[in-house]
Amino acid sequence: TSGLGRIVLLLDCSRMLLCFQPMDAFVSISGKPHSTGSSERIQLSGMYNVRKGKIHLPVNRWTRRQAILCGTCLIVSSVKESQTGKMHVLPLIGGKVEEVKKHQHCLAFSSSGPQSQTYYICFDNFTEYLRWLRQASKVASQRISSVDLSCCSLEHLPANLFYSQDLTHLNLKQNFLRLNPSPSTSRALSELQRFTKLKSLNLSNNNLGDFPLAVCSIPTLTELNVSCNALRSIPAVVGEMHNLQTFLLDGNFLQSLPDELEHIHQLSYVSLSFNEFTDIPGVLEKLTAMDKLCMSGNCLDTLNLQVLKRMPHIKHVDLRLNSIRRLEADEIDFLHHVTQLDLRDNKLGELDATVFNNVEVLHCERNQLVTLKISGYFLKALYASCNELVHLDVYPVPNCLAYMDISRNHLENLPEWVCDSRKLEVLDVGHNQIRELPARLFYNSSLRKLLAGHNMLGRLPDRLERTQVEVLDVQHNQLLELPSNLLLKADSLRFLNASANKLEMLPPATLSEETHSILQELYLTNNNLTDKCVPLLTGHPHLKILHMAYNRLQSFPASKMAKLEELEEIDISGNKLKAIPTTIMNCRRMHTVIAHSNCIEVFPEVMQLSEIKCVDLSCNELSEVTLPENLPPKLQELDLTGNPRLALDHKTLELLNNIRCFKIDQPSAGDASGAPAVWSHGYTEASGVKNKLCVAALSANNFCDNREALYGVFDGDRNVEVPYLLQCTMSDILAEELQKTKNEEEYMINTFIVMQRKLGTAGQKLGGSAVLCHIKHDPMDPGGCFTLTSANVGKCQTVLCRNGKPLPLSRCYMMSCEEELKRIKQHKAIITEDGKVNGVTDSTRILGYTFLHPSVVPRPHVQSITLTPQDEFFILGSKGLWDSLSMDEAVEAVRNVPDALAAAKKLCTLAQSYGCNDSISAVVVQLNVTEDSFCCCELNGVPPPSPGIFPQSVNVVIKDRPTDALGMPSSSSGMASEISSEISTSEMSSEVGSTASDEPPQVAMNENSPAYPGEQRCMLHPVCLSNSFQRQLSSATFSSAFSDNGLDSDDEEPIEGVFTNGSRVEVEVDIHCSRAKEKQLLQVPVEASDEGIVISANEDEPGLPRKAEYSATGTIGRRRGNGSVAPHERSHNLIEVATDAPLRKTGGYFAAPAQPDPDDQFIIPPELEEEVKEIMKQHQEQQQQQQQQQQKQYPMDHLADYYDTPL
Repeated sequence: TSGLGRIVLLLDCSRMLLCFQPMDAFVSISGKPHSTGSSERIQLSGMYNVRKGKIHLPVNRWTRRQAILCGTCLIVSSVKESQTGKMHVLPLIGGKVEEVKKHQHCLAFSSSGPQSQTYYICFDNFTEYLRWLRQASKVASQRISSVDLSCCSLEHLPANLFYSQDLTHLNLKQNFLRLNPSPSTSRALSELQRFTKLKSLNLSNNNLGDFPLAVCSIPTLTELNVSCNALRSIPAVVGEMHNLQTFLLDGNFLQSLPDELEHIHQLSYVSLSFNEFTDIPGVLEKLTAMDKLCMSGNCLDTLNLQVLKRMPHIKHVDLRLNSIRRLEADEIDFLHHVTQLDLRDNKLGELDATVFNNVEVLHCERNQLVTLKISGYFLKALYASCNELVHLDVYPVPNCLAYMDISRNHLENLPEWVCDSRKLEVLDVGHNQIRELPARLFYNSSLRKLLAGHNMLGRLPDRLERTQVEVLDVQHNQLLELPSNLLLKADSLRFLNASANKLEMLPPATLSEETHSILQELYLTNNNLTDKCVPLLTGHPHLKILHMAYNRLQSFPASKMAKLEELEEIDISGNKLKAIPTTIMNCRRMHTVIAHSNCIEVFPEVMQLSEIKCVDLSCNELSEVTLPENLPPKLQELDLTGNPRLALDHKTLELLNNIRCFKIDQPSAGDASGAPAVWSHGYTEASGVKNKLCVAALSANNFCDNREALYGVFDGDRNVEVPYLLQCTMSDILAEELQKTKNEEEYMINTFIVMQRKLGTAGQKLGGSAVLCHIKHDPMDPGGCFTLTSANVGKCQTVLCRNGKPLPLSRCYMMSCEEELKRIKQHKAIITEDGKVNGVTDSTRILGYTFLHPSVVPRPHVQSITLTPQDEFFILGSKGLWDSLSMDEAVEAVRNVPDALAAAKKLCTLAQSYGCNDSISAVVVQLNVTEDSFCCCELNGVPPPSPGIFPQSVNVVIKDRPTDALGMPSSSSGMASEISSEISTSEMSSEVGSTASDEPPQVAMNENSPAYPGEQRCMLHPVCLSNSFQRQLSSATFSSAFSDNGLDSDDEEPIEGVFTNGSRVEVEVDIHCSRAKEKQLLQVPVEASDEGIVISANEDEPGLPRKAEYSATGTIGRRRGNGSVAPHERSHNLIEVATDAPLRKTGGYFAAPAQPDPDDQFIIPPELEEEVKEIMKQHQEQQQQQQQQQQKQYPMDHLADYYDTPL
């Protein structure tokens, strides 16, 4: 750079910018002095004798200074023998580095221009001198010709950019440049014409709005990029850029082009993708230098072949992502000049492409094609996947065809002409309905890769001759056996995947001891293979990867394992193996051993393998672990979860904790965690082929210390940072949002938006998929139904198993979604040929990637569903899982697996055996929603039986319970309306200090008739009358100062349902109100007192967290909410308590107070207890009389707003 003086080096966002100022230079980061010794751009540095200026002047003297060759500059310390502080910077580009002969080992460094300066440096030895001379001479010989200021948030052109007008390449994309910035001192784009030597200019993604006319005055410009600038027209003056060769106009709002473009004779490439063209511009017919028509993502609905005929110079036609429904070929014979045709992602129902008789490559994926006709003269590659093809006609036989992908169609037979394609190398016919493959197909000497998975193949050709197939994939078919001579004749076979079939045996690889097999990867998961097939594996001595999971293996002979010396990865999970042979030590290259879900009792000798990295022995029957003194140096993962008998001593645990990922079951804490029995989960994670774990899982069985749960799966695709951040942060954000709103969609959406902000710099150019599942219940109705809310972005998804059928709860937003594609086009994003937004991600809703906003947004898909007893489990999975397994297959695979951990492990293993090479994460949550925790109020279900009818003034009612139920009655008994009179009123009143009547009022109602016609209610929230109660489970504690067994002196037998513990008596209690959604409840715990019975009506103090404890209702032997365990074969009674409906306060109504307030207590002295009972009895009789009078005055469906109680 000429005449520039000194410079300032600013290092910002890992970018070095050269900013020129007429002042002494210094090195700084964010305005602070910076130690140059830490810069990564330093090439040479040292402490030398330095002299500035002309060497013959006596004023300048030699001083010991720090000298640094950094990037393209020489940096000299201004302070003697100092490495920090103010630094002098000398730009060397265009300058000189010369040898000074008067001094030994001395060099002169000079900058260029009229204000050039010179520094002399004397080196200590010849080696240093020579090293500096060579390195600095290279720098001085350079010239500044290219400047990259992309993504710098520039609003106007910086002044120092114009100090050099010799630039040839200038990149200003992804900024905020405007044509006319507001400050008068700002430099507008009109000054770009000062660069008279500029050849390449990139102004994309600046949202200019109008075309910058100044660029038309740059005569040397050959490449101009103004994509994504919201341009609506191109001025005619662009025709003056006679040297222009490349013109990029993608992502604008253009509908036409000026005719003056025909004057640019050298224009060879014009990109018009993602605009609003409805027809092919006519001016392109005159741009004869063009050979490619780029108009993807426009608004064409018809392809007029007459226009293409007038453009004989066009060879490549790209019209993907339009709305083309048909081709107009009136009076068109052939279009000889078109060799590549791309019609992906349109709306074609049928395609007759025979008019393109010289076509070599045809793309027509993701249309609606039923029939396809192509000319095969020069056809080399055919891509027609994801259609509805039932007929494919290519004439003549394509002798040049090398690649054909017709997967995911409706083909029932393979076209006959395929077998005659002599140069066909790759054939993908997966995901069709093909029942048989012709034998001639395997005789093709050029066929190398055959993918025929996910079809209906019942068998393969019986007798095969020698075939050259190297990769054979026949997974997910109905094969009972493989051809007997398949492995004998397939000398070149390296990869075989026959998973998910019905194989019971394997064909032999050799008929003698000598074998020619070069098979390296064998996948046989999910078949019916037995121990008989294991000896046949020895015929493949070069086997590296072996997957035989979920078969019927009971043993693996040690002698056979010893012969597989080159084995590197083995997966034998899901069998009935009791041991892994010790001869596995012969497999010196083994790095992965996966053997979960077996019956292994003895820890294998895998820790003796020096290359071992991953060992998974979960869900087995291990009781101890045998370890060497030193663990393998490369061991990264050891999974021992799901071994209930495993006990590790302190020394072993201390040794295993050195492993990066060591998993073992935590000691059981019973029900102390408060986790309900309604759900249980298991999860697993597995890294991809690059041994990089880019997924993470989240599980909280007792979320927010409440009767809730939260599960999540996060997938970063290829980055580790984002999944880890989501795992650590997202649960906290959701907990905060739950405090602000209870609306499921609202708090889930807010959680994802806040998470997007918290990703910070990590989310600018990185991103990740996420799925969250939140189980909750109505906080005002602790015994109510549960709601499952799922929210997802990206390709992480959730599926619920209901009645054995999959119920998707997630949605993937991609380009295939019509509304998403429309939104992406509105924001003028560029969709590359691999279907990704700006070539980054194929998901339009995903966390992170903020630089792609607003095309890519973090708004999730949210779906809520009420859990029912028919819901068995739900699965959360990452992208790798759902790319390999369909939701139907995943649900069917784990439906009969009783353990959630084993189910998650199975899903992961199946995905890997089916071809997944990405990181995988799976979470399986098993549900146990009983009838008594299911609410069908909002559903169109069968109405439950009518509830029992009780007097309005009843305070305590003791009812007989069936012997097979605890807590709530069973679903068959509805509300348990039967009232027992076996226990007298005096017994009940003497127990709680109140009177009760066991006689129901005389109400003229049919017991089976619903109380509210047209409204269907559930057993949790039945329709109640003014004189009936609704049940609400809770627990309370009663004590008496007179008896240690909970009985007064008049009682002869203990009351069933009362558990004694010393002087403390625990009673299961039901609290009732009118309607659970309209009335709030108040728990009435009773505490022991020397003065008699203390009834407390206190609530929790506001702000105190509540820890939910649950009563496992409907099942004998489960733990109760009060900590007691109900024994089997016993009948339990319930004490039902009703009180005034309290005002709503923070803290809830169903938790006992930490410190009862004396003002809220009603104390009955022992000497007045009998008198109080008599008064309460008289009060109750008065209430009954008032009730009979009210029934005459008010209709039957009148609901009481409150309940009057004597206390």
